[in-house]
Amino acid sequence: MILNEWYAVLSSNEVKKNKVATVKRLGVDIAFFRDSQGKVWAIEDRCCHRGASLGAGKVIDDELQCPFHGFRYDGNGKVTTIPANGFDTPVDSRYKVRNYHVREVEDMIYLWWGRDYFEPDHEPKVFKDLTSSEFSYMEFSDFWAVHYTRAIENQLDVVHVPFVHKSTIGRGYKTLISGPLVVVTEDRIKFYVMAEVDDGVKKPLHPHEIKNHEKLNALEFQFPNTWHNIVTPDMRIFAAFAPVDEERTVIYIRYYQRFVKTPLLKWFVTLGGIWFSRIVLWQDKRVVLTQVPKYSEYRMNEKLIQGDLPIIEFRKMRARKIEEDENVL
Repeated sequence: MILNEWYAVLSSNEVKKNKVATVKRLGVDIAFFRDSQGKVWAIEDRCCHRGASLGAGKVIDDELQCPFHGFRYDGNGKVTTIPANGFDTPVDSRYKVRNYHVREVEDMIYLWWGRDYFEPDHEPKVFKDLTSSEFSYMEFSDFWAVHYTRAIENQLDVVHVPFVHKSTIGRGYKTLISGPLVVVTEDRIKFYVMAEVDDGVKKPLHPHEIKNHEKLNALEFQFPNTWHNIVTPDMRIFAAFAPVDEERTVIYIRYYQRFVKTPLLKWFVTLGGIWFSRIVLWQDKRVVLTQVPKYSEYRMNEKLIQGDLPIIEFRKMRARKIEEDENVL
């Protein structure tokens, strides 16, 4: 995993008040809980005393109590109370577990994955278009037995659509892919797709030959693990690819819309959108799970083509981040 980044790891509705949500993310077991003000905290899911799971415990007075011997932890991972020593007895600072910086933005929980001596120097970067209160959304999640890079690259792959999704978003058999025109900033990749039916005469355009790209369907990837499909100005798809470990990923998909505002009708339309999105994702999953290896990297035994430009840019960006990490060591 790339260090010193904010990773989208959980949907807000998975961390409920007075409950502990224990999940594996980025290869470690983490216990998430809310305090009485609703703020989310995240600490290592392993008691420093005898190694019991804190996720099996409970939240008491804004602290997480271990189910084994009652040790209580604050949101910073420090033990505040050891009942066997007396409730009012000060606790030595060595009794603690690792804590993680978290932020809750637009109903997603982001976790800072960095070296212990690195503090976040910025907030999570989100897609501003989705922060409008005019949008309503529904969400589902799906577990994939692949490295999160493979799951991300599937959403950057514009060439597969007429083949994998021929009964859904790939209808029309538009196999001829011009560009894609890719715009890269420091941490974001935005690309525009132009797909046409191959009549045997046309040739795919090079990216610089594409005109009026602003009118085309646009997709965005925000490093390290979120994605945004601007289907229309009033319809969007959002995805977060939460790394479980080196071989597993949980994908969160949200369907956003603002073209229907009547409450009951809005619910039905949004439900239909998320149902359709689930079918599309399952079509992807059937193929992506067959890819080997389960991860991707900048240089590997694949023969890429022009239509893979968004994937190439993602791999370059990730390779640059890895190099930056190594230079810090």
